[in-house]
Amino acid sequence: MVPRPALREAVRCDTVTTTVLVVDDDSANLDSVCRIFQKEGVATLAAPDGQKALELLRRPEVGVLVSDLMMPGLDGQALLKASRAMRPDVEVVLMTAYATVETAVSAMQDGAYDFITKPLKRHSLVKAVQKAMEKQALSAENRDLKAQLAAMGQKSLVGSSPAFRAFMDLLEQASPSTATVLLQGESGTGKELAARFVHEHSPRVKGPFVAVNCAALPESILEAELFGVERGAFTGAVTRKEGRFERATGGTLFLDEVGEMSPSAQVKLLRVLQEGELERLGGTQTLKVDVRVVAATNKDLATEVKEGRFREDLYYRLNVVEVRIPSLASRREDIPLLADHFLRRFAAKNSKPLKGFSEEARKVMEDYAWPGNIRELEHGVERAVVLCRSDVVNVGDLPEGVRKGPLGAAQQIVIPIGTPMEELERRVIHETLRHTKGDKNLAARMLGIAARTIYRKLAAEDEAPKAEAPAS
Repeated sequence: MVPRPALREAVRCDTVTTTVLVVDDDSANLDSVCRIFQKEGVATLAAPDGQKALELLRRPEVGVLVSDLMMPGLDGQALLKASRAMRPDVEVVLMTAYATVETAVSAMQDGAYDFITKPLKRHSLVKAVQKAMEKQALSAENRDLKAQLAAMGQKSLVGSSPAFRAFMDLLEQASPSTATVLLQGESGTGKELAARFVHEHSPRVKGPFVAVNCAALPESILEAELFGVERGAFTGAVTRKEGRFERATGGTLFLDEVGEMSPSAQVKLLRVLQEGELERLGGTQTLKVDVRVVAATNKDLATEVKEGRFREDLYYRLNVVEVRIPSLASRREDIPLLADHFLRRFAAKNSKPLKGFSEEARKVMEDYAWPGNIRELEHGVERAVVLCRSDVVNVGDLPEGVRKGPLGAAQQIVIPIGTPMEELERRVIHETLRHTKGDKNLAARMLGIAARTIYRKLAAEDEAPKAEAPAS
Protein backbone atom coordinates (compact mmCIF):
# COMPACT_ATOMS: atom_id res chain seq x y z
CA MET A 1 0.00 0.00 0.00
CA VAL A 2 1.36 3.43 -0.97
CA PRO A 3 1.37 5.76 2.06
CA ARG A 4 -0.68 8.90 1.74
CA PRO A 5 1.25 12.17 1.49
CA ALA A 6 1.25 14.15 4.71
CA LEU A 7 -0.96 16.96 3.50
CA ARG A 8 -1.64 18.27 6.99
CA GLU A 9 2.03 19.37 7.22
CA ALA A 10 2.11 20.77 3.71
CA VAL A 11 -0.85 23.09 4.15
CA ARG A 12 0.50 25.19 6.99
CA CYS A 13 2.63 28.31 6.71
CA ASP A 14 3.17 29.65 10.22
CA THR A 15 -0.36 29.88 11.68
CA VAL A 16 -2.26 30.32 8.42
CA THR A 17 -3.99 27.24 7.02
CA THR A 18 -4.07 26.90 3.24
CA THR A 19 -7.43 26.12 1.66
CA VAL A 20 -7.89 24.22 -1.61
CA LEU A 21 -10.47 25.62 -4.01
CA VAL A 22 -11.96 22.87 -6.22
CA VAL A 23 -13.75 23.83 -9.45
CA ASP A 24 -15.73 21.42 -11.65
CA ASP A 25 -19.07 21.64 -13.49
CA ASP A 26 -19.59 17.92 -12.86
CA SER A 27 -21.16 17.89 -9.38
CA ALA A 28 -20.30 14.23 -8.74
CA ASN A 29 -16.63 14.78 -9.56
CA LEU A 30 -16.64 18.02 -7.55
CA ASP A 31 -17.97 16.24 -4.45
CA SER A 32 -15.55 13.32 -4.93
CA VAL A 33 -12.47 15.54 -5.13
CA CYS A 34 -13.56 17.63 -2.14
CA ARG A 35 -14.07 14.46 -0.04
CA ILE A 36 -10.55 13.27 -0.92
CA PHE A 37 -9.02 16.44 0.51
CA GLN A 38 -11.38 16.60 3.48
CA LYS A 39 -10.33 13.07 4.49
CA GLU A 40 -6.75 14.33 4.42
CA GLY A 41 -7.73 17.08 6.86
CA VAL A 42 -7.52 19.83 4.28
CA ALA A 43 -9.97 22.76 4.23
CA THR A 44 -11.78 22.98 0.89
CA LEU A 45 -14.06 25.33 -1.02
CA ALA A 46 -16.20 24.13 -3.94
CA ALA A 47 -17.22 26.07 -7.06
CA PRO A 48 -19.50 24.67 -9.84
CA ASP A 49 -18.12 27.06 -12.49
CA GLY A 50 -15.38 29.54 -13.28
CA GLN A 51 -17.32 32.67 -12.30
CA LYS A 52 -18.08 31.35 -8.81
CA ALA A 53 -14.42 30.31 -8.51
CA LEU A 54 -13.28 33.88 -9.19
CA GLU A 55 -15.46 35.11 -6.32
CA LEU A 56 -14.05 32.52 -3.91
CA LEU A 57 -10.51 33.18 -5.14
CA ARG A 58 -10.62 36.55 -3.39
CA ARG A 59 -10.48 34.80 -0.02
CA PRO A 60 -6.95 35.14 1.39
CA GLU A 61 -6.86 31.59 2.78
CA VAL A 62 -7.05 30.05 -0.71
CA GLY A 63 -3.59 28.77 -1.61
CA VAL A 64 -4.21 26.14 -4.31
CA LEU A 65 -6.79 26.05 -7.10
CA VAL A 66 -7.77 22.62 -8.54
CA SER A 67 -9.90 23.11 -11.64
CA ASP A 68 -11.41 21.07 -14.43
CA LEU A 69 -10.17 22.20 -17.84
CA MET A 70 -13.32 21.73 -19.94
CA MET A 71 -16.18 23.78 -18.47
CA PRO A 72 -18.95 25.89 -20.06
CA GLY A 73 -18.52 29.65 -19.86
CA LEU A 74 -15.23 30.40 -18.17
CA ASP A 75 -13.19 27.24 -18.79
CA GLY A 76 -10.13 26.06 -16.90
CA GLN A 77 -7.64 27.73 -19.23
CA ALA A 78 -9.37 31.11 -18.92
CA LEU A 79 -9.72 30.64 -15.16
CA LEU A 80 -6.01 29.90 -14.95
CA LYS A 81 -5.13 33.15 -16.71
CA ALA A 82 -7.58 35.12 -14.56
CA SER A 83 -6.21 33.61 -11.34
CA ARG A 84 -2.61 34.40 -12.32
CA ALA A 85 -3.61 38.04 -12.81
CA MET A 86 -5.81 38.23 -9.73
CA ARG A 87 -3.91 36.00 -7.27
CA PRO A 88 -0.41 35.22 -8.57
CA ASP A 89 0.41 33.64 -5.21
CA VAL A 90 -2.14 30.83 -5.76
CA GLU A 91 -0.84 27.63 -7.39
CA VAL A 92 -3.09 26.00 -10.01
CA VAL A 93 -3.56 22.31 -10.79
CA LEU A 94 -5.69 21.49 -13.86
CA MET A 95 -7.72 18.30 -14.40
CA THR A 96 -8.98 17.01 -17.74
CA ALA A 97 -10.26 13.90 -19.47
CA TYR A 98 -9.10 15.25 -22.84
CA ALA A 99 -5.39 15.55 -22.32
CA THR A 100 -3.06 16.27 -25.21
CA VAL A 101 0.54 17.35 -25.27
CA GLU A 102 -0.51 20.70 -26.72
CA THR A 103 -3.03 21.49 -23.97
CA ALA A 104 -0.60 20.43 -21.25
CA VAL A 105 2.19 22.58 -22.68
CA SER A 106 -0.19 25.52 -23.09
CA ALA A 107 -1.40 25.18 -19.49
CA MET A 108 2.15 25.08 -18.10
CA GLN A 109 3.16 28.09 -20.18
CA ASP A 110 0.19 30.01 -18.74
CA GLY A 111 1.41 29.29 -15.22
CA ALA A 112 -0.25 26.05 -14.14
CA TYR A 113 1.75 24.16 -11.51
CA ASP A 114 0.60 20.71 -12.65
CA PHE A 115 -1.66 18.98 -15.13
CA ILE A 116 -3.37 15.64 -14.28
CA THR A 117 -5.70 13.46 -16.31
CA LYS A 118 -9.07 11.83 -15.59
CA PRO A 119 -10.08 9.35 -14.42
CA LEU A 120 -8.34 10.71 -11.35
CA LYS A 121 -6.12 8.53 -9.21
CA ARG A 122 -6.33 9.50 -5.57
CA HIS A 123 -2.60 9.22 -4.95
CA SER A 124 -1.67 11.26 -8.06
CA LEU A 125 -4.18 13.98 -7.18
CA VAL A 126 -3.07 14.25 -3.56
CA LYS A 127 0.61 14.20 -4.50
CA ALA A 128 0.15 16.95 -7.10
CA VAL A 129 -1.72 19.17 -4.65
CA GLN A 130 0.77 18.45 -1.88
CA LYS A 131 3.65 19.65 -4.04
CA ALA A 132 1.64 22.70 -5.10
CA MET A 133 1.01 23.50 -1.43
CA GLU A 134 4.67 23.10 -0.59
CA LYS A 135 5.60 25.55 -3.32
CA GLN A 136 2.88 27.96 -2.21
CA ALA A 137 4.05 27.74 1.41
CA LEU A 138 7.67 28.31 0.39
CA SER A 139 6.66 31.35 -1.67
CA ALA A 140 4.66 32.70 1.28
CA GLU A 141 7.63 32.17 3.59
CA ASN A 142 9.93 34.02 1.18
CA ARG A 143 7.46 36.90 1.03
CA ASP A 144 7.31 36.98 4.84
CA LEU A 145 11.09 37.02 5.09
CA LYS A 146 11.32 39.85 2.58
CA ALA A 147 8.64 41.74 4.50
CA GLN A 148 10.57 41.24 7.73
CA LEU A 149 13.72 42.43 6.02
CA ALA A 150 11.90 45.49 4.70
CA ALA A 151 10.40 46.12 8.15
CA MET A 152 13.89 46.11 9.61
CA GLY A 153 14.62 48.82 7.07
CA GLN A 154 18.12 50.05 6.67
CA LYS A 155 20.78 49.47 9.29
CA SER A 156 19.73 51.06 12.54
CA LEU A 157 21.40 52.26 15.72
CA VAL A 158 21.09 49.53 18.36
CA GLY A 159 22.11 49.51 22.02
CA SER A 160 21.11 50.04 25.64
CA SER A 161 24.42 50.61 27.46
CA PRO A 162 25.02 53.86 29.41
CA ALA A 163 27.60 54.99 26.81
CA PHE A 164 25.15 54.34 23.97
CA ARG A 165 22.26 56.11 25.74
CA ALA A 166 24.40 59.18 26.43
CA PHE A 167 25.47 59.26 22.78
CA MET A 168 21.85 58.93 21.59
CA ASP A 169 20.63 61.63 23.97
CA LEU A 170 23.08 64.09 22.44
CA LEU A 171 22.21 62.98 18.92
CA GLU A 172 18.48 63.42 19.59
CA GLN A 173 19.06 66.93 20.93
CA ALA A 174 21.19 67.95 17.98
CA SER A 175 19.01 66.50 15.21
CA PRO A 176 16.08 68.99 15.19
CA SER A 177 18.40 72.00 15.11
CA THR A 178 20.03 73.67 12.12
CA ALA A 179 23.54 73.37 13.59
CA THR A 180 26.41 71.65 11.84
CA VAL A 181 27.27 68.37 13.57
CA LEU A 182 30.74 66.84 13.85
CA LEU A 183 30.76 63.11 14.52
CA GLN A 184 34.03 61.84 15.97
CA GLY A 185 34.79 58.18 16.59
CA GLU A 186 36.88 55.20 15.62
CA SER A 187 36.46 53.54 12.25
CA GLY A 188 33.52 51.17 12.17
CA THR A 189 31.51 52.77 14.98
CA GLY A 190 28.60 53.74 12.73
CA LYS A 191 29.21 57.37 11.83
CA GLU A 192 27.11 57.26 8.66
CA LEU A 193 24.22 55.68 10.58
CA ALA A 194 24.45 58.51 13.09
CA ALA A 195 24.45 61.05 10.24
CA ARG A 196 21.34 59.43 8.74
CA PHE A 197 19.68 59.56 12.16
CA VAL A 198 20.36 63.30 12.35
CA HIS A 199 18.83 63.78 8.89
CA GLU A 200 15.79 61.59 9.54
CA HIS A 201 15.00 63.36 12.82
CA SER A 202 15.43 66.87 11.46
CA PRO A 203 13.03 69.25 9.65
CA ARG A 204 14.97 68.35 6.46
CA VAL A 205 13.84 64.74 6.47
CA LYS A 206 11.86 65.20 3.23
CA GLY A 207 14.96 66.54 1.49
CA PRO A 208 17.83 64.44 0.09
CA PHE A 209 20.53 62.80 2.16
CA VAL A 210 23.76 62.92 0.15
CA ALA A 211 26.95 61.26 1.36
CA VAL A 212 30.53 61.57 0.14
CA ASN A 213 33.66 59.87 1.48
CA CYS A 214 36.39 62.49 1.38
CA ALA A 215 39.12 59.87 1.82
CA ALA A 216 38.00 57.77 -1.13
CA LEU A 217 38.52 60.42 -3.83
CA PRO A 218 41.67 62.17 -5.08
CA GLU A 219 41.82 65.91 -4.40
CA SER A 220 40.80 67.11 -7.88
CA ILE A 221 37.91 64.66 -8.15
CA LEU A 222 36.69 65.41 -4.62
CA GLU A 223 36.39 69.13 -5.37
CA ALA A 224 34.53 68.39 -8.59
CA GLU A 225 32.19 66.04 -6.74
CA LEU A 226 31.49 68.54 -3.97
CA PHE A 227 31.20 71.80 -5.87
CA GLY A 228 30.34 70.75 -9.42
CA VAL A 229 32.03 71.37 -12.75
CA GLU A 230 31.35 73.69 -15.67
CA ARG A 231 31.79 72.43 -19.20
CA GLY A 232 35.38 72.85 -20.36
CA ALA A 233 36.76 73.35 -16.84
CA PHE A 234 39.37 70.70 -17.56
CA THR A 235 40.12 67.98 -20.09
CA GLY A 236 37.22 65.55 -20.11
CA ALA A 237 34.67 68.00 -18.68
CA VAL A 238 32.38 67.87 -21.72
CA THR A 239 29.17 68.71 -19.86
CA ARG A 240 28.13 70.74 -16.85
CA LYS A 241 27.87 68.61 -13.69
CA GLU A 242 26.11 69.45 -10.45
CA GLY A 243 28.09 68.90 -7.26
CA ARG A 244 26.98 67.12 -4.14
CA PHE A 245 26.16 70.43 -2.44
CA GLU A 246 23.66 71.30 -5.16
CA ARG A 247 22.17 67.80 -5.07
CA ALA A 248 21.75 68.08 -1.29
CA THR A 249 19.91 71.41 -1.41
CA GLY A 250 17.03 71.33 1.06
CA GLY A 251 18.53 68.30 2.76
CA THR A 252 21.69 67.06 4.43
CA LEU A 253 25.23 66.57 3.11
CA PHE A 254 27.32 64.00 4.99
CA LEU A 255 31.06 64.54 4.68
CA ASP A 256 32.71 61.32 5.86
CA GLU A 257 36.42 61.36 6.75
CA VAL A 258 36.48 65.15 6.50
CA GLY A 259 39.91 65.15 8.13
CA GLU A 260 41.37 63.82 4.86
CA MET A 261 40.43 66.95 2.89
CA SER A 262 43.20 68.82 1.11
CA PRO A 263 43.93 72.46 2.09
CA SER A 264 42.39 73.68 -1.19
CA ALA A 265 39.14 71.80 -0.60
CA GLN A 266 39.06 73.00 3.02
CA VAL A 267 39.13 76.64 1.85
CA LYS A 268 36.21 76.09 -0.55
CA LEU A 269 34.22 74.16 2.04
CA LEU A 270 34.71 76.97 4.57
CA ARG A 271 33.26 79.48 2.11
CA VAL A 272 30.16 77.38 1.54
CA LEU A 273 29.61 77.01 5.27
CA GLN A 274 30.14 80.74 5.91
CA GLU A 275 28.31 82.23 2.94
CA GLY A 276 25.94 79.49 1.82
CA GLU A 277 27.19 79.83 -1.75
CA LEU A 278 29.69 78.26 -4.13
CA GLU A 279 31.10 78.37 -7.65
CA ARG A 280 31.47 75.29 -9.81
CA LEU A 281 34.98 74.41 -10.95
CA GLY A 282 35.72 76.51 -14.05
CA GLY A 283 32.67 78.70 -13.44
CA THR A 284 32.11 82.34 -12.51
CA GLN A 285 28.46 82.20 -11.48
CA THR A 286 27.78 82.21 -7.72
CA LEU A 287 25.19 79.65 -6.67
CA LYS A 288 23.21 79.75 -3.43
CA VAL A 289 22.84 76.44 -1.60
CA ASP A 290 20.71 75.55 1.41
CA VAL A 291 22.38 72.51 2.94
CA ARG A 292 22.93 71.22 6.45
CA VAL A 293 26.35 69.63 6.85
CA VAL A 294 27.12 66.66 9.05
CA ALA A 295 30.83 65.80 9.08
CA ALA A 296 32.62 62.78 10.47
CA THR A 297 36.19 61.77 11.15
CA ASN A 298 38.19 59.12 12.97
CA LYS A 299 40.95 61.65 13.57
CA ASP A 300 41.31 64.04 16.49
CA LEU A 301 40.70 67.26 14.56
CA ALA A 302 41.85 69.44 17.48
CA THR A 303 45.26 67.76 17.22
CA GLU A 304 45.18 68.09 13.43
CA VAL A 305 44.58 71.84 13.85
CA LYS A 306 47.49 72.20 16.30
CA GLU A 307 49.81 70.40 13.91
CA GLY A 308 48.73 72.56 10.97
CA ARG A 309 47.01 69.85 8.93
CA PHE A 310 43.47 71.19 9.32
CA ARG A 311 42.21 74.77 9.20
CA GLU A 312 41.23 76.13 12.59
CA ASP A 313 38.41 78.31 11.25
CA LEU A 314 36.91 75.35 9.37
CA TYR A 315 37.22 73.18 12.48
CA TYR A 316 35.10 75.60 14.49
CA ARG A 317 32.56 75.88 11.66
CA LEU A 318 32.15 72.11 11.58
CA ASN A 319 32.34 71.60 15.33
CA VAL A 320 29.20 73.51 16.34
CA VAL A 321 27.81 70.35 17.95
CA GLU A 322 30.42 67.68 18.61
CA VAL A 323 29.13 64.13 19.07
CA ARG A 324 31.63 61.46 20.06
CA ILE A 325 30.52 57.98 19.06
CA PRO A 326 31.56 55.37 21.63
CA SER A 327 33.69 52.46 20.51
CA LEU A 328 32.31 48.94 20.92
CA ALA A 329 34.93 48.36 23.63
CA SER A 330 33.30 51.10 25.73
CA ARG A 331 29.80 49.61 25.31
CA ARG A 332 30.45 45.89 25.63
CA GLU A 333 26.96 45.34 27.09
CA ASP A 334 25.62 46.05 23.60
CA ILE A 335 27.53 43.21 21.87
CA PRO A 336 24.74 40.60 22.41
CA LEU A 337 22.06 43.07 21.26
CA LEU A 338 23.98 44.00 18.14
CA ALA A 339 24.85 40.38 17.36
CA ASP A 340 21.17 39.35 17.60
CA HIS A 341 20.15 42.31 15.46
CA PHE A 342 22.62 41.40 12.72
CA LEU A 343 21.72 37.71 12.92
CA ARG A 344 18.01 38.47 12.33
CA ARG A 345 18.81 40.74 9.42
CA PHE A 346 21.22 38.39 7.66
CA ALA A 347 19.13 35.30 8.39
CA ALA A 348 16.17 36.98 6.68
CA LYS A 349 18.34 38.19 3.82
CA ASN A 350 19.72 34.69 3.23
CA SER A 351 16.40 32.87 3.92
CA LYS A 352 17.93 30.89 6.81
CA PRO A 353 15.62 30.12 9.80
CA LEU A 354 18.22 30.53 12.55
CA LYS A 355 17.26 30.48 16.23
CA GLY A 356 20.28 32.38 17.53
CA PHE A 357 23.78 31.79 18.91
CA SER A 358 25.02 28.95 21.08
CA GLU A 359 26.14 29.92 24.58
CA GLU A 360 29.76 29.21 23.63
CA ALA A 361 29.53 31.46 20.56
CA ARG A 362 28.02 34.27 22.64
CA LYS A 363 30.82 33.97 25.19
CA VAL A 364 33.49 34.12 22.49
CA MET A 365 31.91 37.22 20.93
CA GLU A 366 31.57 38.96 24.29
CA ASP A 367 35.22 38.24 25.16
CA TYR A 368 36.61 39.44 21.83
CA ALA A 369 37.93 43.03 21.66
CA TRP A 370 36.35 43.94 18.26
CA PRO A 371 39.05 46.42 17.18
CA GLY A 372 37.05 47.02 14.02
CA ASN A 373 34.03 47.97 16.16
CA ILE A 374 30.47 47.45 14.92
CA ARG A 375 31.55 47.02 11.30
CA GLU A 376 33.74 44.06 12.26
CA LEU A 377 30.95 42.55 14.37
CA GLU A 378 28.46 42.97 11.53
CA HIS A 379 30.73 41.28 8.99
CA GLY A 380 31.56 38.53 11.46
CA VAL A 381 27.89 37.74 12.06
CA GLU A 382 27.13 37.80 8.34
CA ARG A 383 29.91 35.27 7.72
CA ALA A 384 28.61 33.08 10.54
CA VAL A 385 25.07 33.16 9.15
CA VAL A 386 26.22 32.24 5.65
CA LEU A 387 28.40 29.33 6.85
CA CYS A 388 26.06 28.03 9.57
CA ARG A 389 24.77 24.51 8.81
CA SER A 390 22.41 24.12 11.76
CA ASP A 391 19.68 26.27 13.28
CA VAL A 392 22.11 27.78 15.79
CA VAL A 393 25.35 29.69 15.13
CA ASN A 394 28.23 27.87 16.83
CA VAL A 395 31.80 28.90 17.64
CA GLY A 396 33.11 27.20 14.51
CA ASP A 397 30.95 29.46 12.34
CA LEU A 398 32.65 32.62 13.68
CA PRO A 399 35.69 34.16 11.94
CA GLU A 400 39.03 32.60 12.89
CA GLY A 401 40.34 35.85 14.36
CA VAL A 402 37.37 36.06 16.71
CA ARG A 403 37.77 32.43 17.81
CA LYS A 404 41.46 32.92 18.67
CA GLY A 405 40.77 35.20 21.58
CA PRO A 406 40.36 38.80 22.70
CA LEU A 407 42.85 40.22 20.23
CA GLY A 408 44.87 37.37 18.80
CA ALA A 409 48.54 37.25 19.63
CA ALA A 410 49.54 38.46 16.17
CA GLN A 411 47.57 41.68 16.62
CA GLN A 412 49.05 42.76 19.97
CA ILE A 413 51.70 45.45 19.89
CA VAL A 414 53.46 46.60 23.06
CA ILE A 415 53.78 50.40 23.11
CA PRO A 416 55.74 51.96 26.00
CA ILE A 417 53.99 54.75 27.88
CA GLY A 418 55.13 58.12 26.62
CA THR A 419 55.70 57.02 23.03
CA PRO A 420 55.07 60.05 20.74
CA MET A 421 51.89 59.83 18.67
CA GLU A 422 53.85 60.04 15.41
CA GLU A 423 56.00 57.08 16.42
CA LEU A 424 52.91 55.13 17.56
CA GLU A 425 51.26 55.67 14.17
CA ARG A 426 54.42 54.60 12.38
CA ARG A 427 54.74 51.38 14.38
CA VAL A 428 51.09 50.43 13.96
CA ILE A 429 51.25 51.00 10.20
CA HIS A 430 54.44 48.95 9.81
CA GLU A 431 53.11 46.13 11.99
CA THR A 432 49.89 46.00 9.99
CA LEU A 433 51.82 46.00 6.72
CA ARG A 434 53.91 43.12 8.04
CA HIS A 435 50.76 41.05 8.58
CA THR A 436 49.33 42.01 5.18
CA LYS A 437 52.66 41.16 3.50
CA GLY A 438 53.00 44.72 2.25
CA ASP A 439 49.47 45.08 0.85
CA LYS A 440 48.84 48.76 1.56
CA ASN A 441 45.19 48.75 0.45
CA LEU A 442 44.38 45.83 2.77
CA ALA A 443 46.31 47.45 5.60
CA ALA A 444 44.35 50.68 5.08
CA ARG A 445 41.05 48.79 5.27
CA MET A 446 42.16 47.05 8.47
CA LEU A 447 43.16 50.35 10.05
CA GLY A 448 40.08 52.20 8.79
CA ILE A 449 42.08 54.88 6.99
CA ALA A 450 42.62 55.89 3.39
CA ALA A 451 45.31 54.04 1.45
CA ARG A 452 46.80 57.35 0.42
CA THR A 453 47.40 58.13 4.12
CA ILE A 454 49.70 55.11 4.34
CA TYR A 455 51.48 56.10 1.11
CA ARG A 456 51.92 59.65 2.40
CA LYS A 457 53.35 58.60 5.76
CA LEU A 458 55.74 56.10 4.17
CA ALA A 459 56.86 58.73 1.68
CA ALA A 460 57.46 61.19 4.53
CA GLU A 461 59.66 58.59 6.24
CA ASP A 462 61.72 58.15 3.09
CA GLU A 463 62.15 61.91 2.72
CA ALA A 464 63.05 62.51 6.38
CA PRO A 465 66.75 63.38 6.87
CA LYS A 466 68.71 60.46 8.26
CA ALA A 467 70.81 61.10 11.35
CA GLU A 468 74.53 61.08 10.58
CA ALA A 469 76.49 58.23 12.08
CA PRO A 470 78.83 59.42 14.86
CA ALA A 471 82.48 59.77 13.91
CA SER A 472 84.59 56.87 14.95
